[in-house]
Amino acid sequence: MLCINMIHIAPWAAAVGLMRGAAGVLPSGGILYLYGPFRREGHPTAPSNEAFDQDLRSRDPSWGVRDLEVVIGLAEAHGFAPPIVEGRMPANDLSVVFRRREGGTRAIPAM
Repeated sequence: MLCINMIHIAPWAAAVGLMRGAAGVLPSGGILYLYGPFRREGHPTAPSNEAFDQDLRSRDPSWGVRDLEVVIGLAEAHGFAPPIVEGRMPANDLSVVFRRREGGTRAIPAM
């Protein structure tokens, strides 16, 4: 499953829905690939991403560049293994590759 530049230009509920849906359709070992801007450990990966985040939040307070660690927690809560993260992408974006584990879901982390 491929998701490019979505979770930052949507309310957090969209990310939750993405993970829930991916967990429901991907088989064990299936891949969920996310691409886009993220914060790491609460910090922007580049000044341009910080400006982009501020612009998004000025348009809609429920939007914004998401903290990668929170997204990873959400994915793990839906049965995905810790991701492979590639940071050498254009515009300081990240490729985040999750693989579906066997098993059910856990509680969804709060944003």
